[in-house]
Amino acid sequence: MGYEIAEQLGWKLPDVIIYPTGGGTGLIGIWKAFNEMKEMGWVTEVPTRMVAVQTVGCNPVVRAFQSGQDHCELYQNPDETMANGLRVPKAFGDRLIMKTLNESNGYALDVTESEMMSAIHEFGRQEGIFLSPEGAAVYHGMKKLIDLQYIKPTDTVVIINTGSPYKYVDNMH
Repeated sequence: MGYEIAEQLGWKLPDVIIYPTGGGTGLIGIWKAFNEMKEMGWVTEVPTRMVAVQTVGCNPVVRAFQSGQDHCELYQNPDETMANGLRVPKAFGDRLIMKTLNESNGYALDVTESEMMSAIHEFGRQEGIFLSPEGAAVYHGMKKLIDLQYIKPTDTVVIINTGSPYKYVDNMH
């Protein structure tokens, strides 16, 4: 994904990437790819701030980020969620996720079920694209980051929609 993003943006890396983080391998892989590109001289800098988005009902990365930990604690009794990919109580790569967030001056935040559902409807109306719940979490997370002024009007932002919404239709009531 990191190489695809770089190629699509003409080898100028984005300022912010917002990723729905369950297991976290995508977030870790994108950051690794960007650093490989820098080592090979394909890009001159890696300005990207990596952002992890989770649900309020299962947010071990957000909790670890807020408390300054280098790893995530097991999230006990995660809530049911329409975003199955975000219901991961203990990410396998938790230390690499936290390292990525720290190295990139990144951020971690969570969203509610109602925020995800609202985002699915809003994005569909505005863009004509049916987001997966994880993609909706990221879209709503972006809106929160704009409100927090973490994202500036001049920033190039990439949001990742990691799945097809059609496999989640039963979850969306």
